Amino acid sequence: MENDDALASDALSSLEERIHRTVELVATLRSERDAAVADAHQLRQELDDLRSQRKQARIRIEKLVGQMDLIRGS
Repeated sequence: MENDDALASDALSSLEERIHRTVELVATLRSERDAAVADAHQLRQELDDLRSQRKQARIRIEKLVGQMDLIRGS
């Protein structure tokens, strides 16, 4: 009987330890997910900014090319 109680206690302790590790893992994974989401948001913003800069550069280059064409045509 005492042996059965010890086995049950060991099994319960083992289960409790696995539950604690699982809870810690879930907390870590949630934290990592939140960081990844924040990074993705920042990268999307950077991409939008770069696209806007590229568009502005293209417009300026087109204006310069147009001015060069006018100078050559004169």
